[in-house]
Amino acid sequence: MSLKIVFAGTPDFAAVHLRALIDSEHDVIAVYSQPDRPAGRGKKLQPSPVKQVALEHHIAVYQPLNFKDPADVQQLQDLNADVMIVVAYGLLLPQPVLAAPKHGCLNVHASLLPRWRGAAPIQRCIEAGDKLTGITIMQMDIGLDTGDMLHKVTTGISLDDTGGSLHDRLADMGPSSLLTTLQQLEAGELQPEQQNDAQANYAHKLKKEEALLDWAQSAETLALRVRAFNPFPVAFTLLGNDRIRVLKASALEKVTQLQPGTIANVTAEGIEVACADGVLRLEQIQLAGKKVMMVADVINGQPNLFQPNYVLASEL
Repeated sequence: MSLKIVFAGTPDFAAVHLRALIDSEHDVIAVYSQPDRPAGRGKKLQPSPVKQVALEHHIAVYQPLNFKDPADVQQLQDLNADVMIVVAYGLLLPQPVLAAPKHGCLNVHASLLPRWRGAAPIQRCIEAGDKLTGITIMQMDIGLDTGDMLHKVTTGISLDDTGGSLHDRLADMGPSSLLTTLQQLEAGELQPEQQNDAQANYAHKLKKEEALLDWAQSAETLALRVRAFNPFPVAFTLLGNDRIRVLKASALEKVTQLQPGTIANVTAEGIEVACADGVLRLEQIQLAGKKVMMVADVINGQPNLFQPNYVLASEL
């Protein structure tokens, strides 16, 4: 048996799930995505990854700014869908939208609810030092990621995981979890589980300015942030007026009396920077206008660029 599905999503993470639905026995009858945005050097309007997939398969695409116009809600209602699948759509859905499909709206959320609700659960769980995350399929309600949980799959977070590697792993896990949930929906076997609000944290949207490393924090905190913010927005520091992006770093259990932000040592393994607690070793960096390089290669090319006692700034 096939379900008539409306899909709503925008970025690559959502596009992976749309492809899986198109390849399944279900019928994707329409797609909703954010309006085209300017991108690239020419700032030309670019369709979202989800819209691109929909157009490839000749599926109708709708791109309302929001659902405040009753005509947009009516348009969705007229599709007469069995269920709406929402994956990183980027819009809050009002109650008339949530109630439009026969079985309401299901959301694929990239964390183990209720631990991280909100826009950036993948990065925030790494930043917080979590050891476990996963995918939660949720029955959407009017709150922000507050609906009943329908299905979960888990994965450990390794010490090498970055925001990028974890994103890709969860994108691989999500589609099969979604298809399993749809099978259970068709069979009437779903067992909704209410969330415990007391366990919830808000995963704030990523801001570029928070990627500036604050040396007044601990080395462990900063090492987690470097991992979480790779590949976006990418942690960075300042040497004079030069911005240095940091893509890989590790916390060293070293004691130093140096002012936070001071370079303590420079070796082929990395640039050791004093923090409020411990030392952060910068191992892979990107200088302005250059490609990403291991510190050993940077030092070979510019041996005098980083020297002990230089101070890296924590303010723009």
